[in-house]
Amino acid sequence: MSAVVVVGAGIVGSSVAYHLARQGVPVTLLDQGPSPATGATGDSFAWIGGYGGDWPGGAQDLRGSVLADYRRLETELPDVAVRWTGSLTWADVQAKHDCRLGPGRFLVGGSDIVVLEPNLRKPPEQAIYIPSDGGVDPTAMTCALVDAARARGAKVIYDSVVTSLKMAGGCVKGVLSSTGFHAGEAVVLANGTGVPELGGPLLAGLSVAASPACLVRLTAPPGLIKTIVAGPEFEVREVRDGDLFLTLPHIVDMSATSLEQAAHDALRRLKIRFRRSDSCRLLGYRIGRRPMPAQGPIIGYATRDRSVYVAVMHSAITLAPTVGRLVADELVTGRPAPELRRCRPHGLSP
Repeated sequence: MSAVVVVGAGIVGSSVAYHLARQGVPVTLLDQGPSPATGATGDSFAWIGGYGGDWPGGAQDLRGSVLADYRRLETELPDVAVRWTGSLTWADVQAKHDCRLGPGRFLVGGSDIVVLEPNLRKPPEQAIYIPSDGGVDPTAMTCALVDAARARGAKVIYDSVVTSLKMAGGCVKGVLSSTGFHAGEAVVLANGTGVPELGGPLLAGLSVAASPACLVRLTAPPGLIKTIVAGPEFEVREVRDGDLFLTLPHIVDMSATSLEQAAHDALRRLKIRFRRSDSCRLLGYRIGRRPMPAQGPIIGYATRDRSVYVAVMHSAITLAPTVGRLVADELVTGRPAPELRRCRPHGLSP
């Protein structure tokens, strides 16, 4: 396989770069930020798993490989650490039970919930427990992939703003950026909501909405939260001992003052819901803008000459290890991955 340029050092681009370098492909990974995961990835709640019925399009075809690919990465990369805590969900639990409770998902009652979350002051009557769910530190995970790619020969360049694709003879031959021209026989666009603009006319009609989400970081007594807790007011989990991630639902564009107030309100509600939480303190908060293709993941060649490949999706943290493996295999072997059949941009097949 000839050289490949990957644009975007979030979790998806970093996974693609790692899996290509793992197969001996010369890779250049570019990102406009000063380090990996400075965009949507760094603002992610990073819940691996989640509720299957909420996954649109081809994401459903990828779910079956997610846990195995994460387990594989844990063995390949010592710096990848997944907290396999399971999850408890009780927002609109009855509708989810009626429609989407399936293998590996269990309806649990109050006594079981108390065992799973002993610090919860008023457990719900019922919740859905998914023991296979887990979470990662999204920035640490991305850094581990980048470091592993670099150790296998990948070239990684930060503060590199890609301005356009370089065309020659009707084919893309690399990218032009603030750090110069970077040649590649294939270019993988994994820069989230920036994919349509960078692709220009080649990706006419491709739309990637930006969905806002607020991530609040808290300090807490270690072990305060045992699982990934998803209730109607917030989702919360322990990302590392003593540090919590919390997300707020239905966040829209708001002023800095309103955002600060929302973060403090979330901390107050957390203290109401959990015992031993009086010492919890606010560390920070930020609104991230997640790429949200309406029909599900967009993964595949965007040009018939196979010089441009697109990889953009929601639930990127969950899907990245699987997507990185499949994309690298397609680029190296030229054989289409059946799991990506429903993800193709503009209906193109490899």
